[in-house]
Amino acid sequence: MPEISFDDFLKVDIRVGTVTRAEPFPEARKPAIRLWIDFGPDLGERKSSAQITAHYTPEALVGRQVMAVVNFPPRQIGPMRSEVLVLGVSDPEGGIVLLAPDIPVENGQRMH
Repeated sequence: MPEISFDDFLKVDIRVGTVTRAEPFPEARKPAIRLWIDFGPDLGERKSSAQITAHYTPEALVGRQVMAVVNFPPRQIGPMRSEVLVLGVSDPEGGIVLLAPDIPVENGQRMH
């Protein structure tokens, strides 16, 4: 990957939010879960679709904090408009493991 400047990094707005609702997303091309995430009073609740079914069920996600990019343009995923990109890393088998703070923090806090 090419190097970027610190100013370029600052353009990516990564925030913490809490999953308030999650449900299966059978209309997606690959197995996915629909998420509603509370990013606090400034950003409010945003929707996302995440291919995280290898390690997570919708029921286990409610109340969990996640990290997401909140300043990408919305993207249409099947019948859903995804408003944020939830962040994760791949395990050895390719399943996605969510990125999250290891201590609870206030929703909407920006990564830095």
